[in-house]
Amino acid sequence: MGIRTSIALILLVAFAFVAAENEESVIEQLVVETLVMPDTCTITSTMGDTLQIHYTGRLMDGKVIDTSLSREPLVVELGKRSVITGLEQALVGVCEGQKIKAMIPAHLAYGKRGYPPTIPGDSSLEFEVEVISLSQQTPWQKLVNDVLPLVCLALVPTLLGLVGLYLYNKANAQPQGKKKSKDKKSKKK
Repeated sequence: MGIRTSIALILLVAFAFVAAENEESVIEQLVVETLVMPDTCTITSTMGDTLQIHYTGRLMDGKVIDTSLSREPLVVELGKRSVITGLEQALVGVCEGQKIKAMIPAHLAYGKRGYPPTIPGDSSLEFEVEVISLSQQTPWQKLVNDVLPLVCLALVPTLLGLVGLYLYNKANAQPQGKKKSKDKKSKKK
């Protein structure tokens, strides 16, 4: 074998290796593509809103892993983590009637462990989603979801401090009966 043949063989192997790497189509970040946009889109979804969606989830090789098309639409309240992180992120900013295609990397889907036996570990997923309806978060829901947890977070240290103060005062307070006994003993001396 000559030098030219060896170089050609090395280049061929390197090209085949690069091509094989590209074929795996590893997704590193969330990619959202709009397939159908409604004529009017006055309200877009934000965290806290409730969506009804139909979806079809696939592995990157095209194998369907789940679909809601034969069932009632799935109700998703954004921010409640009722679906995988990548799908929830893809649903922020959509309109009622919009159809999207979301390519979700493994770390925003089921991660290294997957969801055996349907979804292998480190699998990127592709979801086609149609937004059937969009209900915006009411002021009361906003209060409950945003303000109440902060108030509770502030109350816990306050209550712990009050309990600690009570216990401290109780430990340092001497009963009246024992205090008089000590006073009488010191007067006798």
